[in-house]
Amino acid sequence: QVRLVESGGGLAQSGSSLRLSCTISRSIFIGKILGWYRQTPGKQRELVATISVGENTVYADSAKGRFTISRENAKNAVYLQMNNLKPEDTAVYFCYGELVRAGEIRSKTSWGQGTQVTVLP
Repeated sequence: QVRLVESGGGLAQSGSSLRLSCTISRSIFIGKILGWYRQTPGKQRELVATISVGENTVYADSAKGRFTISRENAKNAVYLQMNNLKPEDTAVYFCYGELVRAGEIRSKTSWGQGTQVTVLP
């Protein structure tokens, strides 16, 4: 069983920064695409940013210019640097991965357990 393990959420002041981290629990899996989504109560989970194994990135409009997604393949990790945080960034942030087991072609979708980010005005 492979898991995505997140860390780095918490409480932040408006205008400050937080960095989220996520690692793939088993090294035999590679993240073909890794990313972050977020969800607030009563709303659908929404894309924040994704990054491919070739480091092509996609950002939600709300994240452009403030958030940066990156990955460190040697550590099987993905990061989300969030700068200039706003109260509307308050949400549970979920790590997302399309994971491929070494030697295989088929990918599987996995989600982390979620980490709360709360931005105070």
